[in-house]
Amino acid sequence: MSTSADSSPRPGRPRLRPARLLTLVVFALAGMLFWLSFDTARGTNLRSDDSMLRLSDLIQERSHKNGAQDDRNATLREEVDALARRDNGSSKAEDAKLKSLEKNAGTKPLSGQGVSVTLTDAPPNATAKIPGVPEPQPNDLVIHQQDLQAVVNALWHGGAKGIKVMDQRLISTSAVRCVGNTLILQGRVYSPPYKVTAVGNRDALNNALTASPAIQNYLQYVNAYGLGWKVDQHEAVTLPGYSGTVDLHYAQPVKP
Repeated sequence: MSTSADSSPRPGRPRLRPARLLTLVVFALAGMLFWLSFDTARGTNLRSDDSMLRLSDLIQERSHKNGAQDDRNATLREEVDALARRDNGSSKAEDAKLKSLEKNAGTKPLSGQGVSVTLTDAPPNATAKIPGVPEPQPNDLVIHQQDLQAVVNALWHGGAKGIKVMDQRLISTSAVRCVGNTLILQGRVYSPPYKVTAVGNRDALNNALTASPAIQNYLQYVNAYGLGWKVDQHEAVTLPGYSGTVDLHYAQPVKP
């Protein structure tokens, strides 16, 4: 007796529905992300204080390295200039003109009478020192870029022949920038207190500091919350020459 073929579907692998397939893909991607995170962290806590300390140490190390490279660059530039003068056989008049240009450009040391201004953060637990003044917010207790820029601008306005911020000479392309509570100047990083030193007529420099509206506004915070402000007078002070690169970097359109 012949048997008829079974028309019912044979049991086999269940079909993957699109929703179930999508779920598997999501879990696979999540697993890959977890593995990459573990491999990057190497089992360490990415938010640990040790990680932040290592990052801070790295920033300081790179900052010191940039400073050393600037000094080496200045030495090499002086050697190149000396060789160029020797090979070109420049006259005394040409040498004098070159030295004058270097002085005006800020690449040579500058000495004379001057003033220094030091700005310091207020204590972190500072409170209002004047009746009727609101209690400070965190941003009221730290030095900002606008405060440093106000001092630099006032000193230039007062006829400064040269200015240095911390241990670096400012030139025409220098930019005083702060990120959070940190000063970034010409590839190097600084923390407060910040010191700005200018060479020039002291009376004119002091008058310019007093006349600056931005500085007068800053002094209100000095009186209210204890931000630091100190002006020192110098009979003689020497500013270093700028030792970084003098090449100009600028954006260029992308060629089609």
